[in-house]
Amino acid sequence: MMPHTLTRLRQKIKPISLSQFNILLALWLGLALNFAFFQQIQKLTPYQGPKAYLFLAATVLVIVAAYNLIFQFFNWRYTAKLFAYILLIMGGFTAYFVNSLGVMISPEQIQNMMQTDPHEVQDLLSLRFILWSILLVFLPIIFVAVLPIQAEKISSQLLKKLLHAFVSFVLLCGLLFIFYVDYAAIFREHRNLKSLISPQNTISATWSYYQKSAPKKNLPLVQYGQDAHLLEHVSQSKLPKLMVLVVGETARAESFSLNGYAKNTNPELSKLDIINFSQVSSCGTATAVSVPCMFSGMPRTDYDQQLASHREGLLDIAQRAGYKVTWIDNNSGCKGACDRVEQYVIPQPIKDKWCAKNGECYDEILLDSLKAYLAAIPENDKTPRLVVLHQMGSHGPAYYQRSTAPYQPFKPSCDTNAIQGCSNSELLNSYDNSIVYTDHVLSSLIGILKSNTAYQTGFWYLSDHGESTGEHGMYLHGSPYAIAPSQQTHIPMLMWFSSAWHTGNPAQINCLTQQKSQKLSQDNLFPSLLTLLDVKSQVIDGKNNMLQQCGLKQKV
Repeated sequence: MMPHTLTRLRQKIKPISLSQFNILLALWLGLALNFAFFQQIQKLTPYQGPKAYLFLAATVLVIVAAYNLIFQFFNWRYTAKLFAYILLIMGGFTAYFVNSLGVMISPEQIQNMMQTDPHEVQDLLSLRFILWSILLVFLPIIFVAVLPIQAEKISSQLLKKLLHAFVSFVLLCGLLFIFYVDYAAIFREHRNLKSLISPQNTISATWSYYQKSAPKKNLPLVQYGQDAHLLEHVSQSKLPKLMVLVVGETARAESFSLNGYAKNTNPELSKLDIINFSQVSSCGTATAVSVPCMFSGMPRTDYDQQLASHREGLLDIAQRAGYKVTWIDNNSGCKGACDRVEQYVIPQPIKDKWCAKNGECYDEILLDSLKAYLAAIPENDKTPRLVVLHQMGSHGPAYYQRSTAPYQPFKPSCDTNAIQGCSNSELLNSYDNSIVYTDHVLSSLIGILKSNTAYQTGFWYLSDHGESTGEHGMYLHGSPYAIAPSQQTHIPMLMWFSSAWHTGNPAQINCLTQQKSQKLSQDNLFPSLLTLLDVKSQVIDGKNNMLQQCGLKQKV
C-alpha cells in the first residue's frame, strides 16, 4: 500500500533538477538541524543590533554554502537520494541530542553509542524524541522519496555543478574573509562549537573514533605486573582481607550533602564512620572511558585506550597476587576491566525481586547478591577477596527510575525521561532522590561488611563520572574533558574500614584520613587499592599512591 501511495505522490509532483535538490538538502541540513549552534554563535558574536543579525545570517550562509559545495562532488542523480537518506537520519537524530539536551557530539559520545545496551537506549525514548523523529527525520525522508529528480544530459549537469560549486565557493570564501577575525576569535576560544553542527559532527566524531579510539581486534594480551605478590600470606591467627569496591554511576560530588550540598542527600552515610574525600576528579566523562582508565594503571594524562583494551589491569594483578576477584554488575558491563576474573551470575530469585520487566534492576540487587556470594564461601576458606560492585546509580535521563518510593524525599520530581521538559527544581529533585537511594545502598553495604567477622573488611566507593542537569544548557555527560563542566568531572569518593582492619592497619587509616580534603583523582585507585590489599609490584606508582604520601612504605 505504501509504495503505491508514494508512487502516486511522485507522479503528481513536478520534477526538480539535481541542482535544486542539492540546494534544498543543504538548506534543510544547514537551517533546520542547527538551532543550538546558531544560538551559540549569536551569544558569542561581538556585534549588537542589526550587525549581529547580519553576522548570524552570514554564518547560516556559510554552513549552507559549505554543504552545497560538498554535494556538487558527491550527489549525482542516482546517488543523491541515498546520500540524503543517510544525512537526514544521521543529522536528524544527533540534532535532537544537540538541540534538546545540549550534548556535544564527540568521539567519546560515539564510543558511548557503540558500547550502549538496549536498556540505555530505552531510557532515551520519550514522546518528545518520537515527535522529533517524525517531524525532522521520517517526514523529510518521505519528502525526499517522493520528490522526483529530472533527467538531464551529463554535459548540462556538469555545467550546473561547476556553476553551483563556483558560486558556493565564492560565497563561502567571501564571507569567511569578511568575518575572518570574528570567526577566528570565536572558534579559537570555543573549539567545541564544531561538535554542534549536524550532521558533520557525527561524521567527524565517528571518523576520529575509528581512527584513534575504536578497539582493535585480536591484539595479543599484554601482561602487566607479573611480579605481583602478597607481602604476607594469611595465617590462622590473622583474618584475611575482604575489600568491596563500588563503582558508582553518574554521581556528582556537588550533589552529596557530605560535600556541603544544602539538601540532605546522605542521611544514612553521614551517621557512619566513613572517610569522605571531597576533591576527587574522574578520568573521563563517560563510563566507557573512566572505567577502563581507573583500572588500567595509567594516569589520565597518559591514558592510552588502545593499550588498556588489551593489557592486564588492577583486577588481573590482584588476582595474580592471590586474591579471589569477583565482579558483580548492575550496569552495562565492565568495559573490559573484568574480562579475566570471575563475573558473578546473579541468581534468578534475586533478579525477580529487584528487576523490572524491561530488565533494569534497582541497586539493592547488589546487596542481596553480595550476601549470597558471601554465604556461599566455605568456612575454612581463608582466601583474601576483592569484590567489585558496579552500580546503576544515577544513570540518566530516567533519574526517576533510579530510586524506590521510600528514598524519594524530594518532591515534585521529574517523572519522565524527557528531562528537558521538566523544571530545574523537578529535575534536580529526581536526580537528588537517586543520590539518596545510593546513600541507602552504600550504608546498607557497610552494614553487611560490619557484621562480617570472617574477614578484615574494607569499602571503597567512587563514581565513574558526574552529570549535567541543565547547567550551562547541558544535560547528561560525555562532554570532551577539556571543556567539561565540573558537574561531569567532580566525583564523590568514600572509604570505610572495619574495626579488625583498623586494628591491623592503623597507620593506613590515619594516612587516608589526612588526605580527605586534598585534590585526588581516579589515578589514585590503582596504586592505593593494591597497597591496601598488601600487594607488592614494581608497577605500583608511588606518585599516585595515597599510602605513600604519609611516608608509609610497604615491606619487601
